[in-house]
Amino acid sequence: MRCRARRAEKSSSGNCATPICRRTRKPDRIHHRSRRIIVELKGKHVDVAGTRTHYYDVGQGEPTILIHGGGPGASGLSNYRKNVEALAARRRVIVFDLPGFGETEGKLKDGPIFEAMGDFTRAFMDAIDVKKASFVGNSLGGATSLMVALRAPERVNRLVLMGTGGSQAIFSPMPTEGLRRMAMFHAGEGPTLQKLKGVIDLLVFDQSSITEELLAERLKAATRPDVIDIFKRPPLDIWRENLAALKHRTLLIWGREDRVVPLDSSFILLKTMPNAQLHVFPKCGHWAQWEKADEFNALVADFLDRP
Repeated sequence: MRCRARRAEKSSSGNCATPICRRTRKPDRIHHRSRRIIVELKGKHVDVAGTRTHYYDVGQGEPTILIHGGGPGASGLSNYRKNVEALAARRRVIVFDLPGFGETEGKLKDGPIFEAMGDFTRAFMDAIDVKKASFVGNSLGGATSLMVALRAPERVNRLVLMGTGGSQAIFSPMPTEGLRRMAMFHAGEGPTLQKLKGVIDLLVFDQSSITEELLAERLKAATRPDVIDIFKRPPLDIWRENLAALKHRTLLIWGREDRVVPLDSSFILLKTMPNAQLHVFPKCGHWAQWEKADEFNALVADFLDRP
């Protein structure tokens, strides 16, 4: 098996880009492959308003920030391990762990979760000296990305939102089964592997794509003492905000079988945001970037590359 490392080029700041290692392996080993790439890139930490924040920074070009969802044990790596290599081929990709997730401390200001995470994300951008970026956000990460765009539109280039929170379902009864299971994850006897599997199974259409390694990784992250239970925070209906003022090009991505944030939650965003378009994956749940990784990577790369 051959590995071709891209020559590190100097950025405008004088820093060298991290080489991206490309290997060809069987599809069922992509989980392990991507984890090795991330380990080779070496995670970094930065202080963000007193919160020790973990992130990865790879590639050269326009910054694109990937923000993970809020399910139990979520992190930047667990959400985007199938996407980082492909997206970093032509741009700078930054993947960070939100407060209380992954390896980032659980320190977050009070208030509605989407608002607080949006403020934290802007502070994170300041800490790593990124003035403006495109955003790719799943679920909680999508809502966080929207809050950045609403509160500081000049800091956002384009938006890619997958099964984003903060909208309103038109037909589907709420809360969905997926949201109910997430809300009960910390209740009663607390987090268990069985509860976690019940949540993760609802994130995807095809449960065979979920590995034991992924479950173990997320259970460990979900039981850390300073984890943030987003369901204990007051809600914020982003769809009531002035979304019509957002002129950013926006790609909405949904799984047709999403059982956490149903497809009809996309309609208000599609109708209200003037430059939004919608792509729907069939036989796909809440985790489009995982279940449809190759198609997702090509779709997002093409959208971000358009003039």
